[in-house]
Amino acid sequence: DAEHPHNYAAWWGLPALPKFNIANPGVRAYLMQVARHWIEFGADGWRLDVPEEIDDPDFWRTFRRVVKSVNPDAYLTGEIWGDARAWLAGDRFDGVMNYIFSRAAFGFFGRDTLPEDYRPGGFALRPLNGPAFAATIEEMLGSYPWAASLTQLNLLDSHDTARALWIINGDESALRLCVLFQMTMPGAPCIYYGDEIGMTGGDDPDCRGAFPWQDEESWNHELRAFYQQAIRLRRRYEALRIGGFRALHASKDVIVFERDLRGERFIVALHVGRHPVQVDLDLAPDYAEGVRFRTVWPDSAAEVASPVTQGWLRGLHLPARGGVVLQELP
Repeated sequence: DAEHPHNYAAWWGLPALPKFNIANPGVRAYLMQVARHWIEFGADGWRLDVPEEIDDPDFWRTFRRVVKSVNPDAYLTGEIWGDARAWLAGDRFDGVMNYIFSRAAFGFFGRDTLPEDYRPGGFALRPLNGPAFAATIEEMLGSYPWAASLTQLNLLDSHDTARALWIINGDESALRLCVLFQMTMPGAPCIYYGDEIGMTGGDDPDCRGAFPWQDEESWNHELRAFYQQAIRLRRRYEALRIGGFRALHASKDVIVFERDLRGERFIVALHVGRHPVQVDLDLAPDYAEGVRFRTVWPDSAAEVASPVTQGWLRGLHLPARGGVVLQELP
């Protein structure tokens, strides 16, 4: 208090959050003991808050060695808002909270309803057309080892940001596109509790409201069913989880990419326009003449009418504010 101020370093000057002197061997050993204890107890990993506050890379390298010595499969992810190359070189974290992913997703799928003055984590949200969005995603994936891209924590929102529906001004179609993108991309999808039933709210504390367990009438059940369907799609096809990624097409309102695993190929096409369109895709030289596809999203097992002809898949129908996922037929 004012009469008895704390006489130790504290995070943001908050006396309840004293800073540990990690240069002290005893303190360091104690923290490593804590890291080991909870993995031995059965925790599947650690999510590390503001790891940049510890400016000694060797601390996190040691932390990783301790955790992985107990469980090599334990997951380590950190709260890094921007470029995470230094953290994902294989000696610290397995992934980070991928806010680059969320900013890009909101920029393209929610570009018509983005708030002008909201800057999550201090980063601007910028409207993106298809080519700019594709370039952002390819740059993001190209910045890290592929193994790290497969274990990135791909989130849309969190306890530190406004909720997704608030950010996109209640545009549920934009949220659905974001979720379909999230479930068809490399990385580990992270759903912030309540988004799946339509919870909304601005920055902390409004983004941290209690889940309405006792009020199911308030739930958006159609949105929840959409989440469940998208999750089932991802779980059904391994290529959508760990397959390679390649951008195939980008125009003002459309992004198309491929996921490929051991020769099993999927094409994901997402459309942000307000009216249905037909798209011609140049697939030469990678798809042979006569190759056919079936739709696995949204209508399972429906065969696409047109085969690949002279390197092109022509007349692919895309719904307004929606997407399709195609599987190449053998």
